[in-house]
Amino acid sequence: MRVVVQRCKEAQVTVDGKAIGNIGQGLMLLVGVTHDDTERDARYLADKIAGLRIFEDDQGKMNLSLQDIGGAILSVSQFTLYGDCRKGKRPNFMAAAQPEHAERLYDLFNGYLREMGLPVETGRFGAMMGVSLINWGPVTLIVDSRQPI
Repeated sequence: MRVVVQRCKEAQVTVDGKAIGNIGQGLMLLVGVTHDDTERDARYLADKIAGLRIFEDDQGKMNLSLQDIGGAILSVSQFTLYGDCRKGKRPNFMAAAQPEHAERLYDLFNGYLREMGLPVETGRFGAMMGVSLINWGPVTLIVDSRQPI
């Protein structure tokens, strides 16, 4: 699994012009799933992201996590995170998981975050969505469950 993490002041997702999820201060997550991802990947990423220390403390250092500041998450499924642009000009999405597998792991991932007491808003899996945010910093990270250390 691969997640783009954006620290934000606010974020919103719309479907057909109607807001279906919005948050104040917190994290905007774009979540991608590949074929061989498992529940273990979803758990690992939920734990990692919930504890990422990317919010400033009183001294202005990135020492606080989302849990520490009482922030929220807006999680949006994003199969294009597994787009391969190495050949030609049109991305290949063969590495993206089939929808049934991806949706199951996306839902598990969001459920794990909720189990940790985090408020989680979501987009609509498979829908054409409008996503907006005010990136704070800006701070943007890519977290991958399979990336070697």
